[in-house]
Amino acid sequence: MDPKGAVLVAGTTSDAGKSAIVAGICRWLRRRGVSVAPFKAQNMSNNSVVTPDGGEIGRAQAMQAHACGIEPSVALNPVLLKPGSDRTSQVVVRGKADGQVSALSYRTRTAALADVVADSLAELRATYDVVVCEGAGSPAEINLRATDLANMGLARRAGLPVIVVGDIDRGGVLAHLFGTLAVLEPADQALVAGFVINKFRGDPRLLDPGLDQLGALTGRPTLGVLPWADGLWLDAEDSLSAVADGVLGRPAPPRGEQWLRVAVVRFPRISNATDAEAMACEPGVAVRYVTEPSRLLDSDVVVLPGSKSTVSDLDWLRRSGLADAVVAHAKAGKPVFGVCGGYQMLGARIRDPYGVEAAPGTDVDGLGLLDLEVEFEPDKHLGTPSGSAWGVPVTGYEIHHGRVVRSGDAPMLEGEGSDRGHVLGTHWHGIAENDAFRRLLLTRLAAEARRDGFTVADDTSFAAERTRQADVLGDLVEQHLDTGALEQVIRNGAPADLPVVTSGLARSAP
Repeated sequence: MDPKGAVLVAGTTSDAGKSAIVAGICRWLRRRGVSVAPFKAQNMSNNSVVTPDGGEIGRAQAMQAHACGIEPSVALNPVLLKPGSDRTSQVVVRGKADGQVSALSYRTRTAALADVVADSLAELRATYDVVVCEGAGSPAEINLRATDLANMGLARRAGLPVIVVGDIDRGGVLAHLFGTLAVLEPADQALVAGFVINKFRGDPRLLDPGLDQLGALTGRPTLGVLPWADGLWLDAEDSLSAVADGVLGRPAPPRGEQWLRVAVVRFPRISNATDAEAMACEPGVAVRYVTEPSRLLDSDVVVLPGSKSTVSDLDWLRRSGLADAVVAHAKAGKPVFGVCGGYQMLGARIRDPYGVEAAPGTDVDGLGLLDLEVEFEPDKHLGTPSGSAWGVPVTGYEIHHGRVVRSGDAPMLEGEGSDRGHVLGTHWHGIAENDAFRRLLLTRLAAEARRDGFTVADDTSFAAERTRQADVLGDLVEQHLDTGALEQVIRNGAPADLPVVTSGLARSAP
C-alpha cells in the first residue's frame, strides 16, 4: 500500500474521539508498512511531554507518534496552549514557551502562527508518506473560523480532505454530523469527504436507516461505525475524560491479599495527570481522582500531581479542606507523593518574584511536609533526565518554572527530589513508567501505608500496555472502517462533486 497523502480528522465536539481515531489510523498504516506521522496544528492541554529534540508538545501527539513507530518531535504539535486560568493560557510555539494570551488577544497572533503551522506540516509531508492530522474542538465553532488554525482553516490552506467524527454515546450524533457540515461555508464543505461514528454499543444494523438518510441529506458516506472499547485510557489528551466514577483505568485484582488504594488530587489546573496511569496499570492498585476531603479517609496513598497554576491550586487545596486532610494523612504516618507542582506544594515556601503564575512578589506557605523552598523563574525548564533511584535506572521528563532554592531533605532520585520516609516528591514526570522503579515505589508506599498484604506484580510492562492499546486502536480502524474508501480519501482528497448542504447559517470566511 502506498497511499501518499494526508487527511484531517475533525470532530463534532471535544472528546469525540479524534485523538484515538488518529492514533488508530496511524497504527493501521504503520502495520501496513506506510511511513506515517500524526499532526495537531494547535492543541489546548496541560498534559504534555518533552520531546527528544528538546521541546514541549501535547501528550496525545506523543502517544500517536508511538502508534506510528516514530520519535515525537515539536513538528507534530507546533502550537500548544496551556490554560493557567479560565481566561489565560501560556502559548508554546515549536516546543518553547512564548508568552501568555487571553482568548481575545490570541487572535492577534494567529496570522503569524498560521505560517508556523504551515511550515511544520510541510516539513512532515516532505518526510513521511502520510500525515494524519487532528482537528481541535469542532469545525462548527464558526465564531472562531476567521482565526482557525487547526480545523477548516488548516484544511483550506493545505488542501486536506476532512473526515468528521461523532460520539454516539453523547446522543444526537446524526444531528451533530449533519449540523457540523451544514454550518460550514461551501468552500469548507467541499473538503468534508465523509463521517465516522464512534463509541457505538449494540447492533450497528440499527443505525443503517439513519446512516442512509444522512448520506442522502449530505451526499457523504459514513466510513464506519467504531464500537465502544473498554480499556482505552492511557495517554488521553484529557486523561480525566477517560475516568469512570473517579477510577482511573480498569483495576486488575491484586496478586496478594490486599489492594493499594491511591487517591490523586484533581486540581482545577491539573497538569500531566497521566503520571498516575503507570500506577493504575499494576494489578491490585486502585487509582482514583478526588476533589473533596472525605475521599481521602480510606486511601492508603495520596498523590499530589502537577499543576499549571501551582499557587492558585494550592489556594484551592486549602479552601476545599483537602490541604488539612493531606497534612492529617501524612501526620498519621501514611504516605504522600508529590510530582512537579504537587512536589512544590509539599514544601515550606513558594515564591513567585517575577509573576510567572501569580502576582509579582507572591510569597506563600506550602504544606510544610518537606523541608523545601521553591522560587519561580521566567524561563521554563525542559529536560529529559536520566539517573538512578534505589539502585535501579530511572528516566523521566521535566516541565516547570519553579526551581528548588533550598532543600534540607535527602534526595529521592540521584541528586533530585525529596525523601522524608513516608513523604516523597520529585520534579520528574513519567518516573512510574520505569517498571523496576515503579515496583520499588509501590512496595515502599504499601509498606509505609501498612498494607502488608499487598504484593507488587513482577510482570507488568507499562511500555507493553501502551503498545497493546495502540494495537487495539489499529484493530478498530482495520475491522470497522471502510479502509479502502479511507485510502482513497488519503490519496486523492475529497471527491470533486460533493453537494453543498444549506442551513442558512453558513457565511464566508477567509
